[in-house]
Amino acid sequence: LPILFPQQSGLYEYKIYGALADCPPELCADVYMDLDFRKQWDQYVKELYEKTYDGEKIIYWEVKYPFPLSNRDYVYIRECRVLDVDGRKIWVVLAQSVSVPQCPEKPGIIRVQSYKQSLAIESDGKTGSKVYMYYFDNPGGMLPSWLVNWAAKSGVPAFLKDMQNACRNYSKST
Repeated sequence: LPILFPQQSGLYEYKIYGALADCPPELCADVYMDLDFRKQWDQYVKELYEKTYDGEKIIYWEVKYPFPLSNRDYVYIRECRVLDVDGRKIWVVLAQSVSVPQCPEKPGIIRVQSYKQSLAIESDGKTGSKVYMYYFDNPGGMLPSWLVNWAAKSGVPAFLKDMQNACRNYSKST
C-alpha cells in the first residue's frame, strides 16, 4: 500500500490499487454509487443520505468510530462519469468535501472538513475489475497511531472484500 507523506498537511494520502474478481466494472460502479445499498453492507455507516441544496446534490455521511473515539461525518459532492480512453471504458468517481449551511455540525461528532477522493474502475480483461483509488481526509481530533495503522493495513483490504461481497449480492437486492 503505497503511502505519500505531503509536507503541507503532515497527514497521509493513500493510493490504493486493487482487483475485484468476478465483479464487472459497471456493477462495481453501481454498487459504489448506491447509497441505500451501502447502508446494508458497510458496517461503519451510521447515517448516509443525499439531498439537494440550491440545485446541488450533497451527500451526508456519518461514520462509526470505535469506542472511545467520536464518530466523524462528511458533507461532500460526488460525481460519476464513464470515459472512453483509447477504447477502454473507465468509470471515474470524484468526491470532495463542501461546506453547506443546511448541514451544520452535530454535537459529539467531528466534522471532516477536508476530504477528497478519486476512484477509477475498469475491466481486468476477464470477469472482474481493476480499481485505483486516491484518498485523503483530515479526520480531525487526536487519533491514536494504532487506528491510523489499522486503517492502512486492515481497513482498506477489508473494505475491498466487503465491496466484492456487496457486488455479489447486489443483483439479488435490486
